[in-house]
This record gives sequence, C-alpha cells and structure tokens, in this order.
Amino acid sequence: MSTGIAVVYSRAICGLQAPLVRVETHISNGTPKLNIVGLQETAVRESKVRVRSAILSSNFDFPTRHITINLAPADLPKDGALFDLPIALGILAASKQIPKELLLSYEFAGELALTGELRGFKAILPLALAARKAKRNLVVSKQTHSSMLPQDHATYAAENLRQVCQHILDLKKLPMLSNSKTVPLQYSIDMQDIKGQEPAKHALEIAAAGRHSILFSGPPGTGKTMLASRLPSILPPLTFEQETEVQAIYSFARTNLPNRGFLQRPFRAPHHTSSPASLVGGYSSTQPGEVSLAHHGILFLDELPEFQRKALEVLREPLESGTVMISRAARKVMFPATFQLVAAMNPCPCGYVATPTQKCNCTMTQILRYQNKISGPLLDRIDIYAELPNHTVDLLNPDDNKAESSATIRNRVIAAQNIQLERMGKYNAHLSNQEIVKVSVLSTNCTKLIRDAIEKFSLSARSYYRILKVARTIADLSLVDNINEQHLLEALSMRSKLKTYW
Repeated sequence: MSTGIAVVYSRAICGLQAPLVRVETHISNGTPKLNIVGLQETAVRESKVRVRSAILSSNFDFPTRHITINLAPADLPKDGALFDLPIALGILAASKQIPKELLLSYEFAGELALTGELRGFKAILPLALAARKAKRNLVVSKQTHSSMLPQDHATYAAENLRQVCQHILDLKKLPMLSNSKTVPLQYSIDMQDIKGQEPAKHALEIAAAGRHSILFSGPPGTGKTMLASRLPSILPPLTFEQETEVQAIYSFARTNLPNRGFLQRPFRAPHHTSSPASLVGGYSSTQPGEVSLAHHGILFLDELPEFQRKALEVLREPLESGTVMISRAARKVMFPATFQLVAAMNPCPCGYVATPTQKCNCTMTQILRYQNKISGPLLDRIDIYAELPNHTVDLLNPDDNKAESSATIRNRVIAAQNIQLERMGKYNAHLSNQEIVKVSVLSTNCTKLIRDAIEKFSLSARSYYRILKVARTIADLSLVDNINEQHLLEALSMRSKLKTYW
C-alpha cells in the first residue's frame, strides 16, 4: 500500500503572537502506531488518544498503519489541545478520506472530544489576526467566543469534526463565527459623585491629561478610592487598535473581560496580598499579569504600603519600558504593559497622623516603618503626589452639587492630549528625557526656579525630568505653548510634597 502525506496549517500561542505551525502527517507501512514529534507538551502528546476516538466516532476510518505527525517548526514550544483538529484532518487527508489540496486555504484550531465534538478556547483573537494576515480562513469551535473579530476575515464555527469535513468537501457550509455582544461605552460612576477635594480632583485631571502616575494620601474615608475609580471616566476611549490589543491580552490570559463598556479603558485593582508573579505575570507558565491586563488602562494599588516590597519593586521596569519580559526555561514571552499607575495610602498605620479631628495612636517608629515600606526608587517614578484632607463639613454644603461632570473634564483632557499627540506623537509621561527638554523651553526665571528646587529638595535627575513633564501637561491643559512660572510651581508643589513627606 502506498504512503501518504498531508500538510495542515495551525497556530501556536506565544504571548500575543500566533506563529504558524505546519502539521505534517505521514502514513506509511509498518507497525500500527501514532507518533507526534515537534517539541509538544503534555496536552499535545495526549492528542493521539482524543484524535483516534474522535475520528472513529465521526464515522471515518482510522488507519491501522504507522502514522507520524510532525509539528513544525520543531523548536517552537507547543502547548494546549488546540492542535487536535488539525492533527485529525491531517490523518484524514493523508489517508485520502478528504482531499488534502482543499485544506491549504484554511487554518484550523480546536480541541476534540472523544465524540468528535469541538470544544472552544479563549485565545482566538491572536489566531484570527494572524490568519487574516496570511490570507487564510480560520475554522474553530462554535463554542469559541470573542467580543472582537476582524470584520474582513472569514472565521468559521463548527460543532464537530464531521461538520468541518462537510465544509471542506463543499457539502454543507459552516456558519461564520459572530462577535459577542459588546456593551456600549458608558460610565456608571461620575466625578460629580465626589463632593469637595477640588485640589485632588485637579491633580487627577493633570494625571489623566499626561498619563502620569499619581499617589493619593489621606485619612480613611476621604475619597482616595472614589477618585481612582473615576479616572477611566475622564480618559478618552480606546482606539479600535488599542481595544484589539486589550482583547488579545485577555484572550491569551483565558480571562473574561470585566464588565466594562466597549472601548472603555481597563481598570485593574489587585489585592494588596498579590504576589510579584501575579502582578507582572509568570507562575509556572507564561501568563500575563496585572500590569499587562491593565495595558492602555489603569493599575490601581490601594493600601500601597501593605503590598509586599518585592511585589512593588517588580513594577519599576514596566513603569519605565511599558513592557514585561517573562523568561522560563522553555520560552521567553514579552507582553505589553503600558499602564497608568494610581496608588493610594494612609499616612500612617492608623491613618490619622496630622489629622486635627482624630487622634493618632502610632509612634514615630511605627510611622517611619510604615512609610519606609515603599522604596525611594519606586517613589521617584511617581509623578504626582496629592493629599486628601478630612472634609466632612463639605458634605453638608449644597453648593457642592455644582461639581463638574466627568464628561466636562474629559473634554479638557482630550484637548490636552490632542496637543501632545500632534506635537510629539505620544503623551507627555511617555516622552524621553531628550524629547521633554526639546518641548519645554524655559525662561530665565523658570530655570532659576527649578535650579533652586533641585538644591533645596535634593531632587534626582529623574525627578527633574518628571517635573518638566507634569509642568508641560499643566501648560497643555491651559492651552498655552510655553511653560511659565505658575505651571512650574504647581508641578514642583506636587513633587516637593512627595520628597518632604518621606
């Protein structure tokens, strides 16, 4: 009996990338056996059991010959059960039960049940984007869902192996996989909900306009968490390309997207007991962490000193680079992590130091130990420090009902960000040192002012450039071309408080 060979296209999942995998099937004479080679992991090695039962349950013949499956390239790690479907089709094509030429215009991915049914998976978006780029159609399980799929690409949905074969033979076409319903962009909370705390609101607006990191400090119940949670409502919506990146990260992480409006920026608030691996990603496999799940959005760390010191220190690199590299023995995966850091803390363990209406029970040693849980290098990467005093009396003031809405503030933020994007193509917080100097021409008085501040507060070089970035954002919100002394003083006050507090 003659030998047979067939090639079926599939994809591996490596971070947000989906490199092509050629599933090569060779059937020859010899001892009946099924071998799978090509750096496969446990779930792939177990495919031989599922594939054999699925083929027989779908009323096809399983060849009683020597079958070799090669997953090429061999040096690419392959995990998951999504190779079940292409392996089964390769066997059917190599045994001439379906024409192998008809498979070349498709890519296949999906786990097979013993009955031949196809099971869904969540990491579909990277596969769909890669298949579209390769100009091949994609066939997956009907159980696979995504809130975003390329509109100009054919992604077919099958219930079982037999339906896939009927589609290939043009006997019965598969339906297209439709996008899941997306929630329209809307915000359930608004800046109008916060009474008083006008300086903190203004600081949050500056942070939003330039995508700066910000730290809120104040006694319990002063509105730190309320302010942070309303930051997405004053930020512009994501672009379609940015939303695609966010969807791809959540798809790869096999994590359901939070209940958020379509194009609304993600807001992640991990618990203070979170480990370093849960923040930046990793564990035993290469999974994205909270910093990547907050990509193009906000990472909110409440009770900042209560986080493990190691967990906070791992944030320093993604804050600077906007990426996270996860290295394991088998592979290295890079995830995007361009997030805006928002943190909140009490000034002392009990929270009432320097509060005239409440008595603080903490000793100076306890206060210093509490504050020193946050390292200097991490604090140096925070652009804005905002204090929130106790303001119970403001809650009884009827004039506070005139507070600005999120929509009003968002319009100013968008106007300031448009200026930044037109000027340098990026937000002020993301400018390099050379770029911020280029767009921040200081007068003689401003130069003297910043020089005196550096000497008085012993500011680092990083602090100097971050002060310039905040001052540039304040000027952009004021719709003026050059930084003046007032802009610089305001930026210095937000930074000098941070330096004198510790």
